[in-house]
Amino acid sequence: MSLFSPLTLPNGTVITNRIAKAAMEENMADADHAPSEGLIRLYRAWAEGGAGLIITGNVMVDARAMTGPAGVVLQDAQHLDRFQDWATTARSGGGQIWMQINHPGRQMPASMAQETLAPSAIPLDLGRQSKMFPVPRAMRADDIADVTRRFIHTAGLAERAGFDGVEIHAAHGYLLSQFLSPLSNRRTDQWGGSLENRARLLLDIVRGVRSSLRPDFAVSVKLNSADFQRGGFSPDDARAVVRMLDGLGVDLVELSGGSYEAPAMMGSSRDERTLAREAYFLDFAKDIATVATMPLMVTGGIRRQDVAERVVADGIAMAGMATALAIEPALPRRWQNGHGDAPALKPITWKNKPLASAALMAAVRYQLVRLATGRATRPGISPLVAFLLAQLAARRQARAYRAWMASSRPVSRVGARKPECPAPERTAAVFAGKE
Repeated sequence: MSLFSPLTLPNGTVITNRIAKAAMEENMADADHAPSEGLIRLYRAWAEGGAGLIITGNVMVDARAMTGPAGVVLQDAQHLDRFQDWATTARSGGGQIWMQINHPGRQMPASMAQETLAPSAIPLDLGRQSKMFPVPRAMRADDIADVTRRFIHTAGLAERAGFDGVEIHAAHGYLLSQFLSPLSNRRTDQWGGSLENRARLLLDIVRGVRSSLRPDFAVSVKLNSADFQRGGFSPDDARAVVRMLDGLGVDLVELSGGSYEAPAMMGSSRDERTLAREAYFLDFAKDIATVATMPLMVTGGIRRQDVAERVVADGIAMAGMATALAIEPALPRRWQNGHGDAPALKPITWKNKPLASAALMAAVRYQLVRLATGRATRPGISPLVAFLLAQLAARRQARAYRAWMASSRPVSRVGARKPECPAPERTAAVFAGKE
């Protein structure tokens, strides 16, 4: 089996090769928090690049709960035509397009000025950066029921828009991951305590999504192999949750790891000098593969073809890449044509891991914005410069988001006229250094 062999999913559909464009947080929504023209242009580059599977960045199930400003929201059908354009463009190269659907829980910046919900009222511990995130309110039963309905509803809208599947985000410290972790979930009711209880919300959402969609629509889950915090979600827990997902119609489980507090999913947390460390989560995935009945995908730092080939040779169905495809969206086709490219950003050696992770994300987003505006990437950008530009853009975008929420109340008054946010092209230009 090679990297360019097709993969037949449990639902019977076929992915043309074993390379997946993993999710990245683009923050390129338009004034209605729907896909912008720039975002669609970015996905055209990935479609033409030859990845067998393209997974979108976060699409939020609730406009009140955002991982960051300028994020895409799909909570009703008001702007479904733009999502249809997004899906059509992303599928144009022959690959499948899956929408990653998410809720941030306590990992929502304070700058968004919204009430933050979490399993328990436990704030993020980021040292000096902790004040950037508010203390969350512990969710009531009606909050949990609302979140469940929202995930199911957004998945149905994704199907209507022409996507081939959804990925339910239960990793990286977002809401469903918070429920899974005993560090962030101190509940004593049916959603807390035992792992079976902590996994209840995820399993209920998976069941609801699977039962409401057509059989050939893919349902996948992104899961931490571990959250790399003492007393937190462990590899044994991950193995057990994968067993729980068996029989629920899950077509793929993507394995990653870490959270904002322990950013193992970011390049700043690992040593990439050796080939063995590039596929960061591969050892965890190989262990979990012993109990998984569905295909697995591993994501985390892959940028060289021999590493991606080793992932597949070790029995993992798909190799997920993010940063490498942000630098070179045509990397799959280049590999298939015999080019040995291994795209990389400037290394980040900052001692503060949360700040280093933020700088890496900023450097990645810088590349995405350049692609979205029709320009070549600049992997040599200074991490500090990218970080400062990202902070400037985030402040502008957060002001626009607060105005949008205050003037339109999109949750309670669907269809109300929304205020004009700064044009996505202008925001992108600020972020990319044109202004």
